[in-house]
Amino acid sequence: MLKLGNSGAADLSQPRILVVDDDAELRRMLVNYLEGQSMRVLSASNREEMSRQFAAREPNLVLLDLRLDKDDGLDVLRDIRSRSDVPVIIMTGHRRDEIDRVVGLELGADDYVTKPFGLRELLARVRAVLRRNDFGRAASEHEPASGGFRFEGWELDLRAHRLLNPEGATVPLTKGEYALLVAFLNAPGRPLTREHLLQATRVHEDVFDRSIDVQVLRLRRKLEADPSAPRAIQTERGVGYRFSLPVQQY
Repeated sequence: MLKLGNSGAADLSQPRILVVDDDAELRRMLVNYLEGQSMRVLSASNREEMSRQFAAREPNLVLLDLRLDKDDGLDVLRDIRSRSDVPVIIMTGHRRDEIDRVVGLELGADDYVTKPFGLRELLARVRAVLRRNDFGRAASEHEPASGGFRFEGWELDLRAHRLLNPEGATVPLTKGEYALLVAFLNAPGRPLTREHLLQATRVHEDVFDRSIDVQVLRLRRKLEADPSAPRAIQTERGVGYRFSLPVQQY
């Protein structure tokens, strides 16, 4: 049974937000503010408490501080991604932590905010990420019930939402990576603009517009033998990206 803050009886239509931060005052502030915005909010100060919350019930979104006291926030993010593709917004304490932000995005974070941040800005980002995730779920419900794509020994099974490498092993994909790969495989050999790919992966203008490049980088690392010299997903300078391998749809 999940504990709620001060919001009283649970409304199952409300999104569940998990705040993971070792700063007790900040946790209280975020809990109170987001609950005032019709959200159910849980909190955790470390990885162990976070794991207990996940075991009880997976949240709809995680706000994760990268500067936890005894835990490395990036390791916690890896732990989350090993078990779930729940949306994650990372919180960083210093503007100079650009490397950690980039690594966090590459590990599968959906957005970031830099402390100190305004509560209205945070709320806008939370709503944007939740909205994008809802769009992604709705879109997946309307995808073909069967069929898929094959390319150079790889296979993407649309029914199972599963990518198999040439050896037959499953390669895990986040929702964003899956949507991105489907967009490429639906238009092999055709240059696709970033705007097209942003729409295909349900990323909107209220989230930083370079996020598509991060998703492409992550997908390349899963598909390419040498991501620095990609054969499948190639950059079209001034346009966007192109999937260059022959694709068979079935």
